[in-house]
Amino acid sequence: MLRRRRRVEEETAPAVMRKEALDPARTSGPWDSADDYPEAERVDLGGLRLPVGPGFEIQLSMAGDQVDGVIVLVEESALQVNAFAAPKRSGIWDEVRAELAREVVAAGGSAEDRDGPFGPEIAAEVPAQGQAQGRQPVRYVGVDGPRWFLRAVISGRAAVDPEAARILEDVVRGIVVVRGDEPMPPKEAIQLRLPAEARQAMEEQGARQEELRPFERGPEISEIR
Repeated sequence: MLRRRRRVEEETAPAVMRKEALDPARTSGPWDSADDYPEAERVDLGGLRLPVGPGFEIQLSMAGDQVDGVIVLVEESALQVNAFAAPKRSGIWDEVRAELAREVVAAGGSAEDRDGPFGPEIAAEVPAQGQAQGRQPVRYVGVDGPRWFLRAVISGRAAVDPEAARILEDVVRGIVVVRGDEPMPPKEAIQLRLPAEARQAMEEQGARQEELRPFERGPEISEIR
């Protein structure tokens, strides 16, 4: 009787929802390519689909011969975005955030954790580059997604001005990450590429210049490293 009672209790007990084992539905971006994300004008960069707006200037950052990130310039502010592979069942932002803070401090800057619109972020001051002196404010933002991690660095006016920051934060919210199904080690950069129209224009320009000046070097792309 006891064994039968246990079976009846097990059969009639309500099913336990294991939501913690599943990726929760995303209610805001950045989005995964499998999400039902809202339509918007976006530039297709392969691993990222980047929303664009009036007055935006977009540059690609390079790691060797590979495109590994994108920079959005808006007035006096800048947003750099990089996407990386991440483990299937755990995020890496806590680990990456600690590494970034150590690197900033080791370089002579300061870094502290604070709550931001995407969760924990780093409010930092880093040594100014070039001819500028002193420190410049920078925000490091991270978002853990399904098998990917997105890092955003906000600098310039948007690092201290909430109104200017809102424009770049909306860019982050509108990003779609295309992780792909291929196996990748955690923290490996998700490679980006030029939009198809830009690649075609560069190829056509190169072909025309080769026809006109066959013994001169072809067009070159300025790189941001």
